[in-house]
Amino acid sequence: MLKNSLNVIIIAIAVVISSYLFSNAFQNRNKSNDTISVTGSGKKDFVSDLIVWSGSFSKKSMTLKEAYAALDTDREKIKSYLSGKGIAPNEMVFSAVNFNKDFETTFNENGTTRQQIFTGFTLTQSVSIQSKEVNKIEELSRQSSELINSGVEFYSSPPEYYYTKLAELKIKMIAEATKDASIRAKSIAENADASLGSLKKSDMGVFQITGQNSSEDFSYGGSFNTQSKNKTANITVRLVYQVD
Repeated sequence: MLKNSLNVIIIAIAVVISSYLFSNAFQNRNKSNDTISVTGSGKKDFVSDLIVWSGSFSKKSMTLKEAYAALDTDREKIKSYLSGKGIAPNEMVFSAVNFNKDFETTFNENGTTRQQIFTGFTLTQSVSIQSKEVNKIEELSRQSSELINSGVEFYSSPPEYYYTKLAELKIKMIAEATKDASIRAKSIAENADASLGSLKKSDMGVFQITGQNSSEDFSYGGSFNTQSKNKTANITVRLVYQVD
């Protein structure tokens, strides 16, 4: 009889403990679901402080020796021209010389190849300039067609624009986006008659750099515009808060 009573008491205690644990777990589960997720954004316009500009020139001749001699002459003309525009010799970076054998292909009446006739060697070289004098090099890129008047077959590429303080800018923008998200979260909580609890999770979105006032689309992996001197940087931050 005593043994049966003891079993009943043990079972009753077990039921009470199980009920308490289940109730506590259920409350904690609901508590973990009482969160709000908000996204804040940061945006900043800035002007590039570094420019990279390049161009290429080429010469063609029936012999390599003549082609190299002609290319050397053009290279000296380019150096002289750039020096006259205020570019120091150590700012001019010339690439290695590339050369191709050129052939002219003739065909039979049925469309098959008849023969390939050697027409000469084409040598090509490029020159690039990297500078923080953005406006100066930008103007130079527009005036480089003047080299053609001196007999240089010069092809100018569009300048590329960069910003050397991007890391510092990104930190400031993350802080701005985080503050924006926090304000949004507080506003939502207040309107719902709740109080904002602790921060549970934070995620940073992709850093996007586009041209100012452009129609460029954001990229899933991040955009990095180098064609525009005036740029706009965007970033988003997602915060998840506990709601009490």
